[in-house]
Amino acid sequence: MLVRFCLRTSILVIFAAFGSIGFGRSLAALLGMSTMLCAVIGTMKREPPFDIALNHWDETVAYAALFALVSGFNPSVPL
Repeated sequence: MLVRFCLRTSILVIFAAFGSIGFGRSLAALLGMSTMLCAVIGTMKREPPFDIALNHWDETVAYAALFALVSGFNPSVPL
């Protein structure tokens, strides 16, 4: 899960760098979509939210935390 998270986050940062609406807003939008995607995948795979091993639910929480961090530093990002 950690390798997948780091790879996806680096891809999101690269795509946000080329966004036409600015880096902060693009990154926030991509992080929000990644949060929803991981929640849907976790639901479809029926992974337990508080499992011993890391899964898509933990990745969902990490993306949500990064989204909150980006939104805190960039006030133009809508919540």
